[in-house]
Amino acid sequence: MNLDYLRYFVRLAEVGHYTKAAEQLCVTQPSLSHAIRQLEAELGVPLFERAGRNTTLTRFGAEFLDCARQALSTLDQGVSSLQRSAQGEGLIRLGFLRPLGIEYIPRLAARFLEANPGKRLRFDFHTDRTRGLLEGLLARNFDLVFSSRPAPDLGLTALPVTQQDLVLIAPKDHPLAGRHSVDLSEALPYPQVYFSRSSGLRDLVDSLFTAVGGTPIIAYETEEDQVIAGLVAQGFGIAVVPYMDLLLKLDLAILQISAPPYRRDFFLVTNDAVFLSPAAQAFRTFVLHCSSGAASISPPFSMEP
Repeated sequence: MNLDYLRYFVRLAEVGHYTKAAEQLCVTQPSLSHAIRQLEAELGVPLFERAGRNTTLTRFGAEFLDCARQALSTLDQGVSSLQRSAQGEGLIRLGFLRPLGIEYIPRLAARFLEANPGKRLRFDFHTDRTRGLLEGLLARNFDLVFSSRPAPDLGLTALPVTQQDLVLIAPKDHPLAGRHSVDLSEALPYPQVYFSRSSGLRDLVDSLFTAVGGTPIIAYETEEDQVIAGLVAQGFGIAVVPYMDLLLKLDLAILQISAPPYRRDFFLVTNDAVFLSPAAQAFRTFVLHCSSGAASISPPFSMEP
């Protein structure tokens, strides 16, 4: 069905006069009459009938008018939305790890909006663990993801954008609690609350203990770093976790790890097999520009003992 003919039909229905409708549409009256005849032939029913010098809708035309208006409105909205997207406006869908949602992501998003005051931009924020975020990116549920490094076989592009220190936490009455820092080999004799194998941090923490030549005593396992912190505060063991401000609010000791040296990298991950909207592309460029001077997520105390 010719979309121009639909617009002609709606205008003629609103004006009720061929000559006036043709003038408003900037077409000749014969062209308008031809369009209406073609539309009626395609539909198989008359849409208009003469009433003196004016034109009125038949009952079929009245029924079709609502449909035509809705169809044209939907189309116009879609065209307008895509045109705004082409100009760098629209929705940016972000997925990120919870620790990044406290300050890092909100700060970046706010600064990006401030840098683009004349554009209509919106963010959709979603938190999850790394596995869920990467699955969502592959399923095209997100434009950009901030997570741990993805496995190479996923075919995703990952660039480091910020870091987070790892620390050892212990109950306040633990033998290690009075220390400022600790070599992880000193943690080997004590039961630990550990990241489960489904966590993106399990392999990382395993590698740290391998580097000091030992195997930790795993008393309890869970996926969430916040849950681990809560269990440690209640005396279930010690743990290696990423630093987060929540630790300062719990009844536990925070020890810096002197050996082996390590900082956890967070990555901006994209799926290059999927088209990235101009708005999302602009935000990605903005994040990478800011990342060179970005502060890491670190404890508010010196790294020296």
